Amino acid sequence: MAALALGVTGGALLGGCGGGTKTVSVSEVAAPTTATSGATTASTPTRATTTSTTHAPATTTTEASQGTGGQSASTTRTAPAPAFTETDTQSGAAPAGAQAAAAASVVVVAHGYTPTDLSDYHPTQTLRVLVGARTGSADGYAQRAFFFLDGRYLGTDSSQPSASIHVVSQSDTEVVLAYALYRSHDSLCCPSGGQAVVHFQLNDGTLVPLQPLPPVNSTTGLARQ
Repeated sequence: MAALALGVTGGALLGGCGGGTKTVSVSEVAAPTTATSGATTASTPTRATTTSTTHAPATTTTEASQGTGGQSASTTRTAPAPAFTETDTQSGAAPAGAQAAAAASVVVVAHGYTPTDLSDYHPTQTLRVLVGARTGSADGYAQRAFFFLDGRYLGTDSSQPSASIHVVSQSDTEVVLAYALYRSHDSLCCPSGGQAVVHFQLNDGTLVPLQPLPPVNSTTGLARQ
């Protein structure tokens, strides 16, 4: 019985030692738990880094959006540019001059003549002129000068056409015309009498020739036909 009691006591002691071993074992296992906890703590910065990394693309996306906005703004600036250019072109002197010359041309055509050179019409001048050849004329040697005051039709240089007229010069209130002069035996293509230069000026709104026009026809002298 004493031996049995001793065996039980030894077993209990062994059991107690085993429990201590288990306790130490648990304590040793707790260390990795702490390490795991540390790893968890260490992963927290990793998550912060991940969060930072996630934030970086967001910033990039924002920059891309701003870039897209910049492109849109650039497109907006570019779009009105042609319209702006077209507006300037439409309001420029050249188109305005062409329109004014076209309006004067309508008057010339209404009188049975066709303008020979629209560039003779200067819309910036007070006194303006267009030379026209009789419409339907096969040779174009029946011409008259049509005068305008600020775009308003004034009249012609003569009631009868001349064989050939050209504009020598012009200023704000004066137009200088040259008339081909013919001798009685000259053909229309080949005038031998030179030319007569006549200055037309505005005088209180009235058109006045400063030199007399040559006669339309002449059997003894020089004429416009």
